[in-house]
Amino acid sequence: MAQAEQDGVSFEGACGALSLSARTVRRWKAVEGGQDGRAGPQQTPAHALTAQERAAIVATANSPEFRDLSPKQIVPRLADRGMYLASESSFYRVLHAEGLMAHREPSRPRTNKKPNEYVATAPGQVWTWDITYLRGPTRGAFLYLYLAVDIYSRKIVSAEVHAEESMDLAASMVEWACEREGVDPARLVLHADNGGPMKGSTMLATLQRLGVVPSFSRPHVSDDNPYVEALFRTLKFRPGYPRKPFASLDQARRWVEQFVAWYNTEHLHSALRYVTPDDRHQGRDKAILAQRKDLYARARRRTPRRWTRGIRNWNPVGAVYLNPAKATLEPCIMQ
Repeated sequence: MAQAEQDGVSFEGACGALSLSARTVRRWKAVEGGQDGRAGPQQTPAHALTAQERAAIVATANSPEFRDLSPKQIVPRLADRGMYLASESSFYRVLHAEGLMAHREPSRPRTNKKPNEYVATAPGQVWTWDITYLRGPTRGAFLYLYLAVDIYSRKIVSAEVHAEESMDLAASMVEWACEREGVDPARLVLHADNGGPMKGSTMLATLQRLGVVPSFSRPHVSDDNPYVEALFRTLKFRPGYPRKPFASLDQARRWVEQFVAWYNTEHLHSALRYVTPDDRHQGRDKAILAQRKDLYARARRRTPRRWTRGIRNWNPVGAVYLNPAKATLEPCIMQ
């Protein structure tokens, strides 16, 4: 313990590494001069499992018949055959000790790798899109909002409402958005969920033809597509969002068009230091934030006693990350 503390390890950290309570070790130091007060087992219990019994448990658990079952399933099945090797808790204890509580079947559960990290340092580098339901005029039927956003500026670059969910409509939306926004598709990453329209053959063929790099979330992991999910929440929780279903497809399209205009040009986005997505997209945010910073600095100089700390952070937001990886991994920055 003393050596660990000399090496720079905290007292609590050294105790934790030894699975000891820091309070207990302090008591030992005060009473017994710091000697290890753990008694430990004095002798092996007479009823302990023998080496042969432990080997039988391991062999049974690893057998082709039982290797995909937990001890909760194995023990009753053995009992039905008139076999008793050990209790369920003993099975667990032995398998834990042997490192066999992982999946023992040759086939492993399907794992989904986290999407690559992408970093947007300017508009037109990383887009993300999704489809959400809008209540339509027919009960039980929905309209579909296709929406794409540039993660650097949070600008909605495309929003279309259709009566159906289709990979052809999705592909057309992306192609038209690239042309309208004037982006170089070969330098664009397009992230989406795992739905049919996102991974359909028409959509993938369109992305390949344009040179757009596709990226997809893990199945059923909405956190992999956070920007669009947050935008859908803003849309549906906006005070002007209709409480009743849209009366027609045209009405839904008009409402979405008005929302996009408000969101891009009027909405002060909290993640952008409260500038509009359009100001960020066009590079006007730097001048706006510099003006605010100068205003606050002058206000502080005028009444310094009212400012116990520095002025509010009005520095421009830097790069924006999609699915950031661990610090040890290098991000995939789109130039």
